[in-house]
Amino acid sequence: MKQETLMSFRVSLIAVLMVFNITPSLAQEDQVPVDHSQHTISSERIQNDAKPGEKPVTAQAETTMGMEAMPGMDHSKMNHESMQGMDSSDKKSAGQSSEHDMNHSGTASGKTGDMSSMNHGGGESMSMQGVSAPPDARDPHAYSDGYDFGQSPRPQMGDQELLGSLLVDRLESATNRGSTALTYDWQAWFGNTYDRALVRAEGDIEGGTFKDARNELLWAHAITAYWDTQLGIRYDSGKGTDRGWLAFGVQGLAPYWIYVEATAYVNEQGRISFRLETEYDLLITQRLILQPRIEMNFYSQRDDTRAVSSGLSDFEGGVRLRYEILREFAPYVGVEWAGKFGSAADNLQAAGENAQGTLFVAGVRFWF
Repeated sequence: MKQETLMSFRVSLIAVLMVFNITPSLAQEDQVPVDHSQHTISSERIQNDAKPGEKPVTAQAETTMGMEAMPGMDHSKMNHESMQGMDSSDKKSAGQSSEHDMNHSGTASGKTGDMSSMNHGGGESMSMQGVSAPPDARDPHAYSDGYDFGQSPRPQMGDQELLGSLLVDRLESATNRGSTALTYDWQAWFGNTYDRALVRAEGDIEGGTFKDARNELLWAHAITAYWDTQLGIRYDSGKGTDRGWLAFGVQGLAPYWIYVEATAYVNEQGRISFRLETEYDLLITQRLILQPRIEMNFYSQRDDTRAVSSGLSDFEGGVRLRYEILREFAPYVGVEWAGKFGSAADNLQAAGENAQGTLFVAGVRFWF
C-alpha cells in the first residue's frame, strides 16, 4: 500500500510538470549522449498502477520521466515520437544520432549554434581544417607580429652580397744574362658568390714597352664549392699583330689544393689556343711559403708576328719562396726556367736571341 501511494504521488507530479511544461535547468556545462536502454518502468505498469478514474500516463510520459532523471539535460527540443517501439539497441543508436536535434544553447562557448566547441563523441574536438580562419586570427606571414625593419634595409644572405677583390699574384723583376724585364700577373673580380665579373691580365714590359700582353674579361659562374666556369673575351697586344679571342674555361682548386686555370680560346681566323697554369702553396711555416708554378700555351697554328708556333709554343716553370709579413702582403724571390719551342724558337735563334734560359726573379705578392 505504501508503494502504491508513492507511485501515485510520482505520477501526479509528472502530470503537473507536463501541464506547465516545467523542465529542470541545465546543471552541467557539457552534455553527453543519452542511453534510454536503462529505462525500467514500462507504460503498462504505469497504467496498471493508476487509480480508477485517473487518466493513464502514456509511454511519452515514461520517456520524459526517464529524461528528467538525468541531471543537466535539456530535452525540450528532443523528438521522442520516433523512439516508441524501439528496443535497447535501437535506442542506443538513436541516442547517438539525435545529438544534432538537441538544443546547444548551453554549450561551453556560450554561443547558440557554435559547433566548434562541441564534443561529438570520441573525445576529440572539431578540426578547423578546411574552415575559414576567424577575423582575429594572426597573419602567418606577418614578420615579428607586425613589426618590420622600417627605414633600415632588410638583411641579406651572405651569398647575395656584392663584393670585390684584387690579387696581384706576381709583380716581379726577371733577370737573364744582363737583360731585365718586368712581369705582372693579376686578376680582379666583382660580384657575389655564384656570379662574378673577372678581369685577368698578364704580360712582360721590356725597355719601357709591352713585349707581350694578354688581357681577359670573363664572366665566372660557380658550379661547385671549388670550381668556376668562365666565359668571355681575350685580347693580345704588344709586339706583332693584335689578336682577339673568345674564351671559355675553368678555374679553381683541384684535389690536394692545387690551383688550376685551364682556358680554351678561338679567334676569327679559326685559330685555337689552350692555356694551362697551375700553382701550389707548400707551407714551410705559417708565414714562409714555397710555391711551385707551371704555365704552358698551345696553339693550333703558327703566328710568326707574335712569336707563336703550332703545338706547344712556350713553357714556364719555377719556384718562388715568399714570406708573408701580412697575409695581404708578401715579398718573394725565386728561380724560373722559360723557353719557346718550334718555329718561334727558330725565329728567335735566327735573330740572335735566346729561346730558352733560366731567370732569377724577385717581386711582391699582395691582395685586398
